[in-house]
Amino acid sequence: MTEPKVPTDRRVRRTRRLLRDALVNLILERGWDNVTVQDVCAEADVGRSTFYVHFADKEEALLSGFEELHVALAEIGQGGEAFAFLRPLVEHSQEHVKLFRAVVGRQSGPKLQARFGQVVFELMHADLGKLGVEDHNQQQTVLARFLCGGFIELLINWLDHPEGRPAAALSETFVQFAKGAIATCEPLGKRVGVAPSAAKPRPPAPIAKLPARRRP
Repeated sequence: MTEPKVPTDRRVRRTRRLLRDALVNLILERGWDNVTVQDVCAEADVGRSTFYVHFADKEEALLSGFEELHVALAEIGQGGEAFAFLRPLVEHSQEHVKLFRAVVGRQSGPKLQARFGQVVFELMHADLGKLGVEDHNQQQTVLARFLCGGFIELLINWLDHPEGRPAAALSETFVQFAKGAIATCEPLGKRVGVAPSAAKPRPPAPIAKLPARRRP
């Protein structure tokens, strides 16, 4: 996984945050496709040249808000238990609801959603490797995609309808479902707290054979 670069200069971070906040507000108001770079510059009261000093396009401007988070979550994953990044990610999304809705909500763009999904996928893929899931026949990759999609859908629904449910409860619920999926990857039943018998995948159902067509 490629580590994103995070600006260290305070003035640079302040300008980037100003542009990103302006973009988030406009996306939530108008939708991704109806916002231009010029709109963002006008909202932030900066020149176009300033925008392009910091960002190549709208996607980079918005996703810059995840650079520091991505680095922090990757560090948590390296030293902690599997899926340890989930709760901090959920808590961060709750604290920055507008940003996350702009990235993964209905007003977002497909490229933006795909980029955020790739970040979550990389974190999932790395943790599955820690659990011993091998990429034989792309098993690790397919499972990481499956878990990534499920988690993002749960996250979006939770942001729209939190109903007082804490971040810890959401992450714990997801991990329980994830254990069931991981248990189908032999021989990981014991590692994820699943009975060995439950870890064995069911044999595929036989494919029905069609009767041979009679010749006229």
